[in-house]
Amino acid sequence: MKISDYIADFLVKNGVVHVFGITGGSIIHILDSIEKNPKLILIPPNHEQAAAMAADAYSRMTKNLGVVVTTSGPGATNLITGTCCSYFDSIPVLCITGQEVRAQLKKDFKVRQIGFQETDVVNIFKPITKYSKLVDDPKMIRYYLEEAVYIAKSGRPGPVLLDIPDDIQRCEIDPEKLAKFIPETKNIDFINLNIKVNETLEALKNSKRPVLIFGNGIKVGKAEEKAKKLFQKMKIPVALTWAARDIIPYNHPLVIENFGVSAGRAGNFAVQNSDFILALGTRLDTHETGIKIPTFARDAIKIVVDIEAGELDKYEKRGMKVDIPINYDINDFLDIILKKDIEIKDFFDWKKKVNEWKEKYPICLPEYYNQKEKVNPYCFMDVLSKECKEGDIIITDAGGNLTWTMQGFRIKEGQKLFSAFNHSPMGYSLPASMGAYFATSKPIICITGDGSIQMNIQEFSTIVKYNIPIKIFLINNHGYGIIQQTQDTWMNSRYVASNGESGVAFPDFIKVAEAYGIATRNISNHENLNSVIREVLDYNKGPILCNIEVEQHQKITPKLEFGKPIEDSMPLLERDEFFCNMIVKPIE
Repeated sequence: MKISDYIADFLVKNGVVHVFGITGGSIIHILDSIEKNPKLILIPPNHEQAAAMAADAYSRMTKNLGVVVTTSGPGATNLITGTCCSYFDSIPVLCITGQEVRAQLKKDFKVRQIGFQETDVVNIFKPITKYSKLVDDPKMIRYYLEEAVYIAKSGRPGPVLLDIPDDIQRCEIDPEKLAKFIPETKNIDFINLNIKVNETLEALKNSKRPVLIFGNGIKVGKAEEKAKKLFQKMKIPVALTWAARDIIPYNHPLVIENFGVSAGRAGNFAVQNSDFILALGTRLDTHETGIKIPTFARDAIKIVVDIEAGELDKYEKRGMKVDIPINYDINDFLDIILKKDIEIKDFFDWKKKVNEWKEKYPICLPEYYNQKEKVNPYCFMDVLSKECKEGDIIITDAGGNLTWTMQGFRIKEGQKLFSAFNHSPMGYSLPASMGAYFATSKPIICITGDGSIQMNIQEFSTIVKYNIPIKIFLINNHGYGIIQQTQDTWMNSRYVASNGESGVAFPDFIKVAEAYGIATRNISNHENLNSVIREVLDYNKGPILCNIEVEQHQKITPKLEFGKPIEDSMPLLERDEFFCNMIVKPIE
């Protein structure tokens, strides 16, 4: 059997249906085998970065392996940005790159390159993958494939890479004689875990202002239903990180909303005034805690469940005490705690206070609708939230459009909302929408910006080729809004490389989309906001782009100023009002 055919069969046996790949001289054998396999569908985007991002989103939606295949050299290095998205968000993706024939590899020669387009892909990708290996022995192909996929899916999931020389791809092998990979069995110390769970419940029993925090690890661990059962059992307020916002609908009375540097006041007041925090599947990064992490939930007993020991070790070194660190798989923790009799207190006053904050500090203020010129993005998110239906899939991009979405979009039952949260490159949401569509066969709502869309605008042709029903909402502020807001703070509003006046070129996106054959709409003010959004969502003849004109200097608000605790976002509240919201002692 030809090795490239064996690889295609292996993907089928692992439940893969769609493979995203771009051709090249060193990958033609594998792509040919994928294309002729009747159980695989090859989707060739127009850029390897887009292929990697599509595979990433495909994995997120299928809860299975995403696969991206490219040639050597520039084909392989173009995968880096998309692979970082998968690595930092713990998404299992198998990257297969072609390589020069073994005889043309530089090996130990002290030269830059021997073979044409030869690049040391394995070492380039080691810091951003869980596993990166050159396949240099045809008899080891099964072993390396099985090992790579096992590592991609086990523990904290993530991307893996196999670099396969052209002559290896076309080797003939006997599948029955190939070496197998047998993973080591791991023993779990359930006695210690049980002790930690009991300590957690004892701390909850003594609390007055408890908060659950749900993070992306719950989704990565496929533990959403278990986490919701715990939430229903404990009946305490839950704060959701950006990546976990779609686990529980916004209208649930115990959902606080998100918290952190770019979150609403309600979530931040709740977390900061709590006396007990149980954080599940979140590494509590500085986007959530603020840069001064000792100020985070400073009066709360903190219990953090994380599968990665290094994430738990970092807290003490950075000045934050975690009272009960629990270094276990989220499923093992939830399995044990759900079997316990949990003493449920009413927490009536605390729940009432949390809902008062939600009501008092909405993200979209009524006066925003009074804006006459252009569209306020918070009003856009308010309307889009109302018009979207249960079960819709929404993918957003980076910078301002990401933040406005995460602040203002209100999740309904069964909706999926995601981005490449931790790497957060401009240009993610468009190719990710392609991957999500092939994973689900459902229309996709893609939110992007005028800066982001150009990073992968070539994929308009892929979308048209496959007539993918993507509703592209392009938030157009004619510049890099979040950068300009940062330049307002640090550079005395001196804008460099962040708008048209400082040298950045922006085309007429309506004309560009129409040139590709994509239907278009435009929203320039609030008068037709509802009707056009509904029209775009109802469009059923393929892709459509809606350009939304936004003020160039539209701010993200509220937003934390560098160095402040997260309860004290800009614009600052009047001090009397702020102090009235603080149960714990404010920081001078």
